[in-house]
Amino acid sequence: MTKKEVTQLSYEIMGYAIKVHRELGPGLLESVYEKCLRYELVNNGYKVENQIIVPITYCNMNIDADLRLDLLVNDTIVVELKSVETLHPVYEAQLLTYMKLLQKPQGLLINFFTDNITKSSKPFVNEYFRQLSDE
Repeated sequence: MTKKEVTQLSYEIMGYAIKVHRELGPGLLESVYEKCLRYELVNNGYKVENQIIVPITYCNMNIDADLRLDLLVNDTIVVELKSVETLHPVYEAQLLTYMKLLQKPQGLLINFFTDNITKSSKPFVNEYFRQLSDE
């Protein structure tokens, strides 16, 4: 994929998140938003995996830490969903770590506990994104 394609995919994912948020509003459990966003993405032709175990290797040893990311879209973008009053820096660190461990170029931290989902969501890119071609 190119940087442009990854950015477009991210934009499309956010569009479906906005649709879910408009329909349901804030205040529900994260798992409800996850199911609804997954439904929207799958029904619109995206490959979506959910609750994927993130593998950790330390000193050539596989660690069973039971880390799970919420959604992986088209094997490219890690989507971490929250339904919290305040987005803490640890959520950003968690997403960046998932992206690094899975070697994925972009991540989206989407918080549904808000009046404006666009303002409370954050996209992240890393060195894998920077390695992609521009076109």
